[in-house]
Amino acid sequence: MKLTLRVWRQKNADEPGAMSTYEVDGISQDMSFLEMLDTLNEELTLKGEDPVAFDHDCREGICGACSLVINGDAHGPERTTTCQLHMRSFSDGDTIDVEPWRASAFPVVKDLVVDRSAFDRVIQSGGYISAPTGTAPEAHATPVPKPDADYAFENAECIGCGACVAACPNGSAMLFTAAKVSHLNVLPQGAPERESRVLDMVATMDAEGFGGCTLAGECATACPKGIPLFSITHMNKEWLRATRKGGRR
Repeated sequence: MKLTLRVWRQKNADEPGAMSTYEVDGISQDMSFLEMLDTLNEELTLKGEDPVAFDHDCREGICGACSLVINGDAHGPERTTTCQLHMRSFSDGDTIDVEPWRASAFPVVKDLVVDRSAFDRVIQSGGYISAPTGTAPEAHATPVPKPDADYAFENAECIGCGACVAACPNGSAMLFTAAKVSHLNVLPQGAPERESRVLDMVATMDAEGFGGCTLAGECATACPKGIPLFSITHMNKEWLRATRKGGRR
């Protein structure tokens, strides 16, 4: 396959960026999208040019580091992470636009790399449970109803990639925050911080500069792990419950 790539290049956060055009040839349809970018970077390095900076880690669809907007879609045309997107999803001769996540809360570090530490601060504000250290408790010591366990696991699948923010027209982080709140608040182990968790995490999310949610639904559509849109409704209910109870206990 021969492809034309239009890639966002930006030296650092303080300088303006622009799209640069590259031609790549000999691309196998069995390559992943990141392997295709590796091929481009090898060519750029041999020419003495600066390779394209992009995030990646496990390349197994687990960590969520591979954050790219491809032809306007977060993670590309398939519902998967960028590292699991293969070139068979494209055709010979295609022109592909590759950009970083677009959100004010995710400033560009270089090229396709953005700073997603805002997510870390949201987690730090309440994404934990109070539990004593030491030997793990017996699995059956705290019974959890099957529907609650299933819902918690569904939300716990969130890998924090930020595709929801990149896909949202408002740059909202509601789906991410809702997943983190929901998978803990529904469990008995998460009960001690139930009210403070949702209030603190929502407050931190707003303070980080993420946009408001208007339920456009693009977040759930782009999420590679299929976090349901209903999680946002659940978090809103938890927030209202916490405010009615005075916010802390």
